[in-house]
Amino acid sequence: MSRWWREAALYQIYPRSFQDSDGDGIGDLEGIRRCLDHIAELGVGAVWLSPIFRSPMADFGYDVSDYRNIDPSFGDMAAFDRLLQEVHARGLKLLLDFVPNHSSDQHPWFQESRSSRKNPRRDWYIWRDPAPDGSPPNNWMSNFGGSAWAWDEPTGQYYYHAFLAEQPDLNWRNPEVRAAMHDVLRFWLDKGVDGFRVDVIWHLIKNAQFRDNPPNPAYVPGRPDIDRFLQVHSADQPEVHDVIAELRAVIESYPDRLLIGEIYLPIERLMAYYGHDNRGVHLPFNFQLIQCTWRADVIGKLIDEYEAALPEGGWPNWVLSNHDQPRIAARVGEAQARTAAMLLLTLRGTPTLYYGDEIGIDDIDMSEETVLDPAAINEPGVSFNRDRSRSPMQWTKQEFAGFSNVKTWLPLTDDWKQRNAAVQGEEPASMLNLYRALLRLRCVEGDLLAGAYRRISSDNPVLIYQRGQTIGVVLNLSSENVPLVLPPEWRNVSVLLSARKVKPLPHIPTDLSGGEGLILRIADGAE
Repeated sequence: MSRWWREAALYQIYPRSFQDSDGDGIGDLEGIRRCLDHIAELGVGAVWLSPIFRSPMADFGYDVSDYRNIDPSFGDMAAFDRLLQEVHARGLKLLLDFVPNHSSDQHPWFQESRSSRKNPRRDWYIWRDPAPDGSPPNNWMSNFGGSAWAWDEPTGQYYYHAFLAEQPDLNWRNPEVRAAMHDVLRFWLDKGVDGFRVDVIWHLIKNAQFRDNPPNPAYVPGRPDIDRFLQVHSADQPEVHDVIAELRAVIESYPDRLLIGEIYLPIERLMAYYGHDNRGVHLPFNFQLIQCTWRADVIGKLIDEYEAALPEGGWPNWVLSNHDQPRIAARVGEAQARTAAMLLLTLRGTPTLYYGDEIGIDDIDMSEETVLDPAAINEPGVSFNRDRSRSPMQWTKQEFAGFSNVKTWLPLTDDWKQRNAAVQGEEPASMLNLYRALLRLRCVEGDLLAGAYRRISSDNPVLIYQRGQTIGVVLNLSSENVPLVLPPEWRNVSVLLSARKVKPLPHIPTDLSGGEGLILRIADGAE
């Protein structure tokens, strides 16, 4: 069986922000279809779409009211079918975002569940009696602030919501829920979808006794409410792996499909999600590079720890940015965003790119009054405003950056007239052409795809590592120029690509500029 994702880079699209085709300021499926040439030319192998299912948009699609239909803001099923056909025609794969932990409170399942304690679907969601004093059943907190329990007056019970009150959690201990969700997967797999990224997969099972979570001794005021307690009982339960194995079995009943899990856990817990005998998710998303301090010694150590922790047969993966976290350019600046791109695309494993990172989209200017992200609205100044990582793709220097012909639903970056795909496509040393060059090189150099990883050194500020027998990587993760000292075992070395100049170099430089990265051909080196 093919394991195409071991060679393909994944490209995440936030559909509201990629391309507007109908003039409402919001991206849609037809807009994505029209921009497929950009994606194909970039050199990735698969497109992953954040949620496109029908939704009231309380959390912009992560509150699903119909798992088998397209939200009208994105188009209709015919538009989806056209997109899927053209993705495949370009030799690309298409992945969907599956949100099974919770539905919208407008989903017919929940409407039935809350209608009566005797309704057959009552147990499809998590209902509990109040504590003796009438307060919530336990101390579990919502990831978006406040208690995770919402009172339902007509039936006299609380229901659990790990996120918004409009996002009630499904009860994955109920076999009927599991069967219904398996059927949802089959519906899209039968259409030809190539796999799924599963939202908050480590949340699917909760402690059966609903025990209180223990206090977090590291909590300090000014942090989000979710940090008040350690999520010992409300997530990451042992039984979740049986649930995931069942999801994997559905995926495996179709040829060459991929299952990815969103998991924010320490490395040692993350590895459990590969499952017994690798029967869990194919790729438990690895967010270490999103969360780490940007220093060579720190990054070198975390790569070693991650590689050492992988179970036998477990395939690694790496992520720099996504729709929930600050973009890489916003975290480390444009110069380091270049070395970050080189790092992402030369490490062992499957890389995931986030739309707009290929042109270096940074932060956007927003006032507190214009924030749309419900988490940031609920906890202003405490939770990260996810709007900042979801701004529209910038295509041209025409009005509204070629994203739309009307005002965009979120602001553009201040430098959009220069920071766009059309302008950067004409600049040989642009960020866009760096990503293209890196992805081309990754496709033709076997050791970048499959070669072993070995760290040579990570003495601040330079990280040096080797891939297989033929590729060396040198990254200056600082703004300072430093002498370039290559390992003595690397002989007959040539420069395949410079991160700053985006081309091979005729000779090895004596100094490594701040933010520079080099991919080297080692003609005579040690494994």
